[in-house]
Amino acid sequence: MYQQRLTKQFAYLAFALVLFSSVSSCKNEDQKKSSEPKTEAKAEPTSKMETPEGMVWVEKKTFIQGAKDTDNYAMPREKPAHWVTVDGFFMDITEVTNKQFKAFVEATNYITIAEREIDWEEMKKELPPNTPKPHDSILQPGSLIFNKDVNAVVNMENYGQWWTWKTGANWRHPDGPESTIEGKDDYPVVHVAYQDALAYCEWANRRLPTEAEWESAAQGKNTNTIFTWGNDAAKLDANANTWQGVFPTKNESQDGFEFISPVKSYPPNSIGLYDMAGNVWEITSDFFSVKYYSELDTSKPIVNPKGAATHFNPNNPYQVEHVMKGGSFLCHASYCASFRISAKMGVSVDSGSDHMGFRTVATPDMLTSKE
Repeated sequence: MYQQRLTKQFAYLAFALVLFSSVSSCKNEDQKKSSEPKTEAKAEPTSKMETPEGMVWVEKKTFIQGAKDTDNYAMPREKPAHWVTVDGFFMDITEVTNKQFKAFVEATNYITIAEREIDWEEMKKELPPNTPKPHDSILQPGSLIFNKDVNAVVNMENYGQWWTWKTGANWRHPDGPESTIEGKDDYPVVHVAYQDALAYCEWANRRLPTEAEWESAAQGKNTNTIFTWGNDAAKLDANANTWQGVFPTKNESQDGFEFISPVKSYPPNSIGLYDMAGNVWEITSDFFSVKYYSELDTSKPIVNPKGAATHFNPNNPYQVEHVMKGGSFLCHASYCASFRISAKMGVSVDSGSDHMGFRTVATPDMLTSKE
């Protein structure tokens, strides 16, 4: 049975400000050059299987995973860049939408973590010792939402200034109990945690992508680009739903979307995938470890990597975290610049928010085994 621990994230945010502790100001850093084998990108023939509805085939290829040589925003956890080979697979063309998630819930009567009652005894097991119990008014089902009323920020490292715990916020009510997803079938589902995504995958006969699969798909037909559309940063606003203006106090919405947008609102990448940058973060199956890349043997391409053997985040040592990719509508160059392919952050298995969703993948053997 899934453990209900979502509110511990807010409790820790309120007392120690460590929720989403992997978020930090992006800094230009010297980058170690990866060992680049003389290996051309490889591709297998397009799968002979019929492509499932709403998915696209991502061909097998060898490409550079992690920070690129010309990426001045790359962070230590994205280094060193290294060659990987990833087999072909099918991927959802868009992030899972409200309509798709609603079909799952109606078929299974599933209740997401954000909708479940809080169990403090379970929650405190993964908090620092002696963390005080929040008031009962806080220990209510809910989720994190972006504080749209931030007028000034004292310290950019204090991200508690622009996050708000909202009782009653969940996938059905993304901005709180008075909000609704009516008329928003084609928006990405949000306020879903890793555990919720796994439940959806089991129902749909899908799985979450590995980080390497996600990067392979984001590269599209490329093998070594910073963005899913190429290397031109000036094309960001035309290709991704991200923050325009001064983060987090002034959102100029030059692209027409102040916050989250419907899927397919921006052009797809070279293989037909939408919103691989911006809109909402996407959960992957890999553990989040800030030292994973630095411990790899990069002398030759790594085949179908599954990520770190265990999680490791010194800024958030009490939580099991998984990698999320792609950035969201809140990403801005002045803060995290996570609209880059190599960018990553960690999220605990039971945490959701209004800017995190997911998409799924399937392999031919998965589809064959179901028949």
